[in-house]
Amino acid sequence: METTPIPSPEGMHLRRLRDLTEFEVADNSPDVRGWAVRGGDGHKFGDVFELIVEEEALKVRYLDVELDASLNVNRHERHILIPVGVAALDEEGDNVFVPSLNKESVLEYPPYEEIQITREYEEAMLRSLKLPLPEARTGSFYDQETYNEQHFYQNRRPDANDAVRRRIS
Repeated sequence: METTPIPSPEGMHLRRLRDLTEFEVADNSPDVRGWAVRGGDGHKFGDVFELIVEEEALKVRYLDVELDASLNVNRHERHILIPVGVAALDEEGDNVFVPSLNKESVLEYPPYEEIQITREYEEAMLRSLKLPLPEARTGSFYDQETYNEQHFYQNRRPDANDAVRRRIS
């Protein structure tokens, strides 16, 4: 009889916002799900599908982006994760800009298959974006500008409040 291996606890600290029924987007933060994602060239390459949250810290760490069908990507590779700090909101329109990507470079980006997010996958994303890997033993992996949600929201929300909050019953 074959047994299924027990999944590693690595990556379990990150969850899709839709799975966290006790959490919601904070009142002062726009819910960017469904917004167009545009590269440094201004061309759209996808839409924000979901927010990936570090539950304990109440911080958005990644945007789950569904790539545009026009890119002719295999349906199993249509999602990618973008670290929140490498993206920025449009000041007025409902757009998310990722200056370090475009319609061509996104095709070389590691796909996300809605499984646990391993440290190896996170490091592959950073390498694909040509960003430095965090140094070992320097606090949390997310204590770097790449994961700073203030950078992401700065054009639409100048205050320093969190983007996700516990629902008030």
